[in-house]
Amino acid sequence: MTTSFRHASVAVITAAAIAVSSCMPSFAAERGGRSISLLRDAEAEALIADYTRPLLKAAGLGSATVQVKLVNDDTFNAFVADSRHIFVNAGAIIDSTTPNQLIGVLAHEIGHLAANHLAQLRSEIRRMQILSALALLGGVAAGAAGGGGAAAGAVATGGMQFGQRGLLMYARENETAADQLALKYLAQTGQSAKGMLETFQRFSEQQMFMSAHIDPYVQTHPLAADRIAMIDELARKSKFFDKPDDAALKARHDLVRAKFAAFTRNGQSVLRLYPPSDTSLAADYARAIVAYRFADPKSALARMDALIKRSPNNPYFWELKGQILLETGKPRDAIAPLRKAVALAPNAGLIRVMLGQALVGTGDAKLTDEAIATLTKGIGDDPDQPVGYRQLAIAYARKDNIPLADLASAQGSFASGDIDTAKKYAMRAQEKLKTGSPAWLRADDIITYKAPK
Repeated sequence: MTTSFRHASVAVITAAAIAVSSCMPSFAAERGGRSISLLRDAEAEALIADYTRPLLKAAGLGSATVQVKLVNDDTFNAFVADSRHIFVNAGAIIDSTTPNQLIGVLAHEIGHLAANHLAQLRSEIRRMQILSALALLGGVAAGAAGGGGAAAGAVATGGMQFGQRGLLMYARENETAADQLALKYLAQTGQSAKGMLETFQRFSEQQMFMSAHIDPYVQTHPLAADRIAMIDELARKSKFFDKPDDAALKARHDLVRAKFAAFTRNGQSVLRLYPPSDTSLAADYARAIVAYRFADPKSALARMDALIKRSPNNPYFWELKGQILLETGKPRDAIAPLRKAVALAPNAGLIRVMLGQALVGTGDAKLTDEAIATLTKGIGDDPDQPVGYRQLAIAYARKDNIPLADLASAQGSFASGDIDTAKKYAMRAQEKLKTGSPAWLRADDIITYKAPK
């Protein structure tokens, strides 16, 4: 065997293993070359944090070390990508008609994190790569010994199919284990698993159309019917099985569902979900957003005022009113509702940064100091906001504090993933900052940053 053939063979095996991992929905962030578009929303993030906090505690995981990211994808899916992140599609929120259905999905993904399934799967992929490589080498040896090309190909193909099936079986076992852990966490936190069961029943109905052609041994997840049987048996043993969702939580869930549907789906689809006959708070929320999205800000603002009258202590109604005013060129008018939103949700960094953006947007020098303080606090509470750093750079520039403006620009570029630009701004800032000062050190952190391999 020549060296070049050996390298080519290992490359083929590696590609096959990657192809296997790329079809696993629970580890969808491993998909090579596929970008993930994320969404940010203070209301949804606060709700999901309340969903996950008790589950993470039951799993022995810290809520401060695990983050839930929202994905701009209309399909019903959630997945883990590493030991610190859970990704939830917008479609999973919209299509979960009760909190319990989404909580069951989150519990399943937390089960993956607690059991360290992703790291184990990567280890298993490496092991299967080696086994497949040995099978391929065995096929080559069989050909050299006189077995012929057909014999060699059969041995090599059989070895790779064995590796693929073994890996898929391993993934199915992980899914079952995550289901069992999810049921455990739900019971420990006094919650029903009925929503989790309802979700899998939905999947089962979808799978009925193609079940006659499915080989259960080449599926990354157990067949829905098998999972339902196991979940049904264990879930009904819990004394919490018939426990209903908390009414206040259900009301918040309905509002977030309506918001996500209204912001991500077309107007006709939203109006079918929330027809004029539906006078619920969630339906009015959806219709206000649709009016705003489709160029009727006057109607949108009137609808938001009506919503605020019905629920004056909802910070997210005030936030959306401020957002509509800000994004339709009225930053000064946006300040009052955004201040109210911040007062009602003081820990929501996203809302505070929007208030800072409105303050900057007025161009009023008298508001610059307040803008800097507001943006600094908002970014401190939620650092993953490139727009906050950019607005802070504008505010510092207005104060003729160019070194801090450059530092804020560097941080904004860094938060956006533009590391080269971030380093350029950081070096320019560091030249004029006092050596060893907190700002100088922040610039130095960016300058010396090396992307992990």
